[in-house]
Amino acid sequence: MADVNRLETWIKYKNGLCGDCMASCCTMPVEVKLPDLIRIGVVDEFELEEPIKNIAKRLEKQRVIQHFNFKNSLFTLAQRANGDCLYLDAGTRLCTIYDKRPNTCRNHPKIGPKPGFCAYTRDSRPRRP
Repeated sequence: MADVNRLETWIKYKNGLCGDCMASCCTMPVEVKLPDLIRIGVVDEFELEEPIKNIAKRLEKQRVIQHFNFKNSLFTLAQRANGDCLYLDAGTRLCTIYDKRPNTCRNHPKIGPKPGFCAYTRDSRPRRP
């Protein structure tokens, strides 16, 4: 079983792995940019006229993000107490915003801490038809 914090446990990614994974990648911090937040629908385009610092403060207060890196203009999405992404359905382990997901998620595992590898963890629960 892979451990998201131990890269040596990750396996080489191949098509089909996501179908029976416990969504381990959705327990890692996700850094996003402003266009991602617009696509997700938590920032409106008209807000682009206000300072990014104000947007970050609002999103932190709403618990959409947990951190904002001013130097790189990167937002880190909030995680639940168990480490899951805010947008991961706890029951199905599927992304609730899949069509709008951030570029970081769209490009995983091509990019990330170990490009081409993922923290695959087999889902042993029976799948619903």
